[in-house]
Amino acid sequence: MTSKVRGAKLKTGFLRVGVLMGGWSTERAVSLVSGRKVAEGLRAAGFSTVVLDLTAKDKDEKKLAARLRAARMDVAFIALHGGYGENGGLQALLSRLKIPYTGSGSLACGLAMQKACAKLVFEANGIATAPWQALEKRKGANDKRGREVGLKPPLVVKPADGGSAIGVTIVRKKEQLDRALALAFKTSHWVLVEKFIEGVEVTAGVLREKALPLIEIVPANEFYDYDAKYTPGRSKHLIPARIPAGAAREARALAVKAGSVLGCRDFYRVDLIVPKKGGPQVLEVNTVPGMTGTSLFPEAAAKAGTPFPKLLKQLVVLALSRKGRD
Repeated sequence: MTSKVRGAKLKTGFLRVGVLMGGWSTERAVSLVSGRKVAEGLRAAGFSTVVLDLTAKDKDEKKLAARLRAARMDVAFIALHGGYGENGGLQALLSRLKIPYTGSGSLACGLAMQKACAKLVFEANGIATAPWQALEKRKGANDKRGREVGLKPPLVVKPADGGSAIGVTIVRKKEQLDRALALAFKTSHWVLVEKFIEGVEVTAGVLREKALPLIEIVPANEFYDYDAKYTPGRSKHLIPARIPAGAAREARALAVKAGSVLGCRDFYRVDLIVPKKGGPQVLEVNTVPGMTGTSLFPEAAAKAGTPFPKLLKQLVVLALSRKGRD
């Protein structure tokens, strides 16, 4: 199989792709599923693959660097969700090692992962997003911080640097705030509290600076939580989303802009809410979208005519096109 990188033909069979998965964040289990699917898809696309399951032992970057070098990979496919795989740490290390890798660079990943920082960037660039407040963990009782929240319910309380809806609570009464904050602080040093906006939840995958078809998310649970995300049958993904055509165009444009202002590249996913009145609002940007059997990004790509192996091949080619420039 061949493809073009800077005008030259790429012989995929001679390329060794390292799939980095696992990690030590709360999203480890999901990452392992994504990584296995990616490895399977890369092999179907004709690549030689090596799978690296990162664990807590790899927190020592010198040892991890040695392990990455020993894998003798031509390109790294990052399927590490949350934590080190998505906060820019792994991307920075790969750059220092001069190993090309898929997806956004370290700065963009760091900004997107820190949801409060991303909110500041959105607001500075005129991107609509829900009113919010960030709280930092401190010594002492973090289970009695509700009085510090100036926003009125309904609210969404979540770890400011987490994913997969782990530690997320929808607060409809003020007396629920303390418990929600305590839960979020269990997995993060910062917690984001934002106004809950009633509306249609949609997600927009962005591939090579173009928005993929919007997917409307209809969870069986109160919201799109961990169970709804990863348990088959616990949510419906509707394409096209049941929103007006004008709102759909605006949502796709907002998704591209949201990623652009953070410095994202190649592929990412943007979650938005479309209220009954007013335009779409950006919730967050995910720089390492899930690649499981129930994940949204590959589903949208397939709808746009790009099956999974072809999608993975495009991402590898894009990574290789930057070789020596990351």
